Amino acid sequence: MTRAVFENSALSADKLRRTIDPNSLQLSPRSDLSEPMVLVGQERGTDAIKLASAVEHRDFNLFVLGPAGTGRHQAVRDVLAKEAATRPVPDDWAYVNNFEEPHKPKSLRLPPGTGTKLRRAMQAMVDDLANDIPALFESDEYQTQRRAIEQEFGELHESEMADFIERARSEEIAVLRSPMGFVLTAMQDGAPVKPQEFNQLPEQQQEEINEKIERLQEDLAKVLRNAPNLEKQHRHRVEELNADMAERVVSSTIDEVEALFPNERPILDYLAAVREDVIANAELFLMSSEKNDDGPFPAEVSKHHLHPNFSRYSVNIMVSHPPKSSGAPIEKVDLPTLDQLTGRIEHLSQMGALITNFTMIKPGALHRANGGYLVLDARSVLSEPLAWDALKRCLRDQQVTITSLAERLSLASTTSLEPDPVPLNVRVVLIGDRLLYTLLVMLDPDFGELFKLQADFEDAIEINESSMNLFARLIVARATTDVSRELLPPAVARVMEEAIRDADDAKKFSLRLDGLIDLIREADHYAGRAGRDAISRADIECAVNEKEKRASRIKEKMREAVARDIMLVEISGNQIGQVNGLSVIGLGGYRFGSASRITASVRLGSGKLIDIEREVELGGPLHSKGVMILSGYLTSTYALDVPFSLHASLVFEQSYAGVEGDSASSAELYALLSALSGLAINQGFAVTGSVNQSGGVQAIGGVNEKIEGFFETCQLKGLTGEQGVLIPESNVQHLMLREDVVDAVRDGRFRIIPVASINDGVSILTGAPAGTRGKDGAFPEGSVNARVEERLLEFARKRRDFAKVDRGVEQESAK
Repeated sequence: MTRAVFENSALSADKLRRTIDPNSLQLSPRSDLSEPMVLVGQERGTDAIKLASAVEHRDFNLFVLGPAGTGRHQAVRDVLAKEAATRPVPDDWAYVNNFEEPHKPKSLRLPPGTGTKLRRAMQAMVDDLANDIPALFESDEYQTQRRAIEQEFGELHESEMADFIERARSEEIAVLRSPMGFVLTAMQDGAPVKPQEFNQLPEQQQEEINEKIERLQEDLAKVLRNAPNLEKQHRHRVEELNADMAERVVSSTIDEVEALFPNERPILDYLAAVREDVIANAELFLMSSEKNDDGPFPAEVSKHHLHPNFSRYSVNIMVSHPPKSSGAPIEKVDLPTLDQLTGRIEHLSQMGALITNFTMIKPGALHRANGGYLVLDARSVLSEPLAWDALKRCLRDQQVTITSLAERLSLASTTSLEPDPVPLNVRVVLIGDRLLYTLLVMLDPDFGELFKLQADFEDAIEINESSMNLFARLIVARATTDVSRELLPPAVARVMEEAIRDADDAKKFSLRLDGLIDLIREADHYAGRAGRDAISRADIECAVNEKEKRASRIKEKMREAVARDIMLVEISGNQIGQVNGLSVIGLGGYRFGSASRITASVRLGSGKLIDIEREVELGGPLHSKGVMILSGYLTSTYALDVPFSLHASLVFEQSYAGVEGDSASSAELYALLSALSGLAINQGFAVTGSVNQSGGVQAIGGVNEKIEGFFETCQLKGLTGEQGVLIPESNVQHLMLREDVVDAVRDGRFRIIPVASINDGVSILTGAPAGTRGKDGAFPEGSVNARVEERLLEFARKRRDFAKVDRGVEQESAK
């Protein structure tokens, strides 16, 4: 085809790139942008967040999905903060000792700010009792009553023993005390009889003495057996005295604490249990007092309530809200482990053993967010052992149960606690991507029950006058918080153009704002290095170019291979069965286009189309599907009344990695048609686009990168003005090419030609008309399609002739 022909169908430069006129933007001064801007084009997502934040019913937890950088986190923060400010401050929660079952600490639900007040009151109570109880037990009144009890039981014990000794003496039996206890022996003339003298006594007298001793020993045993009972009564009387005396101080002190919380039934019930325990264990305060004249600890070191003996009266605050606070809490956890979510029980190593008590219970994010909102990264929760399971259990049961990871996995066998579960009222917001959301919906039956709402954030927004100005203001507002220099209108326009390119659509702005803000930050650096007070378009352009330069090492290596003819790509001349196909290579967030030689070979066969990439397992399923569609197109378009007698093969030359996608299917079909028709393809063109079974050329992705990739290849080998790229007509609306490519098209050094069908493309590539079937059912003579059909009919005739020859040979052999 001559240059004049394809010039008529080539796109003009003004259709290759959408530009933003800085003068058309209605930008506000930086001083007017102090208020945070609402996200543009994310009404669907923000409305879902608002619903989740306000609805009262349980299980309306939220999953925020969408691509990274679209402002999901910012939207969640802004919407939740606004709604949280209107909600009441949630209650405080604390754990206190269970005096009857210490391994089952009790939870207290308290009005906001009451937890800290109760803890201070209990600390003051312990400090007071630690001083008052020892002073009480050192008072004259207590000492007098204690001495009276001691004297009473001492006299009672001594009188019983004295009565026994007197009775034994009246029977001339002496009671002697020895290291082994009491010994009974006979007396004579008021003195104990020695063993030698006892043996000289008459036998009858000895027997009488032994009978007395045996009888008296039984009486002595009764006296001695009664001694523990007396001691028990003695101890009981002392305990009663201690309790009576302690109750005076304890009741007075606890009454003062109760007066601080007159209407709080949980606190009053707890203080009643404290009253009983302190009275029953008043000796704890005496023991601490005896250790140091200055109290349990010297005043300059500690307070009484810090003594280990008094931890039983501590108040372990899990969550407390300042009295003057307002609104519900918003808790965000970056590392949502099991302990971070549900809390943990710490242990202390003591004498080689691990011990714990209720003061070692630590709160988790669910405790802190109770009554408000908990924001989590979905991928982080799912990657932490047992965290997702624990979160679901707490939401389902509507209570927080503290369970350690070691206990769940049976990795530790040690004494632990069973604290009361804390009732839970929280709205959980998970932030993740669409794939993760889809997998959870498909694989986790609990997910749909617990997370009934989804906030789906858009990737891009349609460009119109309203959205253009809103988007420009949003960029300026975000830049105001990140950079100190002003963003000039031409710079704003250049950032917006980059947003269009990121969207892969000339009619849309990409809403991935994080990348645009990073670009502005880098441009701010270049502006500062140049000594400018504002960020210009040149600074943005510099940032774009430097970003490209940092990521383009692999691309440059591939371009070098093309320039040195290591990787074979022709950009001039004509070849049969050979075409330049285009692909996109992605490395992280960086993409670039690359040209590859695609070849096709044909011969007589049984109707088999071989995809070499698939045969060697380098072709993905979408690429294989595209090749199968080619076979469908050939069989439904040519030689309809004869068997399909083609054997063809297709391959990406010098391709050593996987090939995926169907964007090369049109190029592969062009190569096949060239090989069948015998018409050469102009190698100055590269081709992209998928094809359907009717021969229509369909849109593909990465059209900008593909065009620029072939343009750079042509630059390396020399632009002649005859080169260009064939793209699907439906991809014209996606064009946002680099300015150097646009300039080359404007100067007539490069061409971009849209095609709607295979017939359009093959006419441009071969320079011959494609041809359409006439009323007689035949293609025009000399057209591409006529040549292809004639070749396929020839294959069919030869196949039939070979079949006749084979049958004749078989019949001759049979004779």
